[in-house]
Amino acid sequence: MSKDISLFEQATAAVAHIRARSSMKPAIGIILGSGLGAFADQIADAVAIPFAEIPNFPKSTVPGHSGRLVMGTLEGVPVAVMQGRVHAYEGYPPEEVTFPVRVLGLLGVKTLLVTNAAGGIRPGLKQGELVLISDHINFTGFNPVVGENDERFGPRFFDMSEAYSKRLRMLTQRTAKDQNYEISEGVYLCVLGPSFETPAEIRAFHALGADLVGMSTVQEVIVARHMGLEVLGISCVTNLAAGIQAEPLSHEEVMETGRRVADRFTQLLAALVPAIDKETICA
Repeated sequence: MSKDISLFEQATAAVAHIRARSSMKPAIGIILGSGLGAFADQIADAVAIPFAEIPNFPKSTVPGHSGRLVMGTLEGVPVAVMQGRVHAYEGYPPEEVTFPVRVLGLLGVKTLLVTNAAGGIRPGLKQGELVLISDHINFTGFNPVVGENDERFGPRFFDMSEAYSKRLRMLTQRTAKDQNYEISEGVYLCVLGPSFETPAEIRAFHALGADLVGMSTVQEVIVARHMGLEVLGISCVTNLAAGIQAEPLSHEEVMETGRRVADRFTQLLAALVPAIDKETICA
């Protein structure tokens, strides 16, 4: 990213490139985590734009993250779907990790659905379970809005008491119940990575009140709230955290579990997106 022009101007250039490829005006944005990228195949009238072709966009280097922005419709609702994301552990600073969220906001997105693969800390969580994020703990050591504030994005100080929309969580619980299963809620703790956590760290995180642990999402959500976007977060428990399961942790396990729950995840989002759109219009 260039230091010679402002972040807002860089995001505006990215938006212009995207709009030249697609006239879609999405109100809902979706960020797909590790192993969950196949959901983008459900998008109709899709225009897929590789991150590498979008000006100033960071490039994903992690297996399981295709690195494409997919513009199209889901059940008739205009959406912008990020098939993959970048992480701080790839060497990107916070402003680059969160740059795609800035772009989604300037594209017109008002509601952001963030998904991720997470390790389960809370006793009773099962591998493959979907969990709504009710709150988060930022353990990365970074806040992406540190530095000079650009009022065109949002205010200097902003509220995070409901970072993850209660309204959207309740709607998701009703949608899951209609599909004959219950979906619980939990607190997500974000670490820098890329190493998995030690058993001692997991015990400490549990004592802090964390139910889930991962290496993404939190910085994106901070920026989304800075821009006034309503956020829904969904974690897929792809593994039980260190010290809870006996086997060594691996990225392959994360990917395999993501593939195994792909159908349920897809069915949930396919029903949820039009429900969010309908409820927003009626509000």
